[in-house]
Amino acid sequence: MEILRSRSFVSDAVGIIARESADAITARGVFRIALSGGSTPRPIYEALAAANHLPWDKWEITFSDERCVPPDSDQSNYRMAKLALFDPVGMAPDRILRIAGELDPAVAAENYTRELAARESPYRHDLVLLGIGDDGHTASLFPETAALGVANRPVVANFVPKFSAWRITFTYPLLNAARHVCFLVNGAGKNAVLEHIFAGHSDYPSAAVKPSDGRLTWLLGEKC
Repeated sequence: MEILRSRSFVSDAVGIIARESADAITARGVFRIALSGGSTPRPIYEALAAANHLPWDKWEITFSDERCVPPDSDQSNYRMAKLALFDPVGMAPDRILRIAGELDPAVAAENYTRELAARESPYRHDLVLLGIGDDGHTASLFPETAALGVANRPVVANFVPKFSAWRITFTYPLLNAARHVCFLVNGAGKNAVLEHIFAGHSDYPSAAVKPSDGRLTWLLGEKC
């Protein structure tokens, strides 16, 4: 595990993404990246779009989780990434694997599982971007939810009691198969959670993200 404390959070995150993109394309001809939602990564996606120097036609974009909403909803992780990155750079639709949050959650999860397998089986990301909540959740792996115990499926529907809502989320098997997982943390109020995770004896969902044959990076902004 590598912990990086950054005074230039957005540019450092962009640098990590750009390096992983170059390495993956050189090695395998494609860069498979999973995006996260929330407010933290949006300026990073906007900065990537402003740079606009990356080989977008060789990117393959997935989402680590999605709310059960249509793609034009303000709550959609896909919509945020579309406005911040896809539209500005003219990303081709076939480079984006969208989770269909408007469908029945179980159907959406099964469809996404099949779509990933059609691209690569077993699917392995070059880079997974994740955030962390105040309760230690990541993607839509929330404390005391059923998805935490899933060991045989890469994507599942997960009911989250605190929101009384379903989410679609990557599971640990898919996250931990990645070549590199990078947590992006740049908000106040998470220091206690981070201290427990870094101490190595935490039961927060984020603490169980440990790539089996890859790297784990925590990029922490000045607010952390």
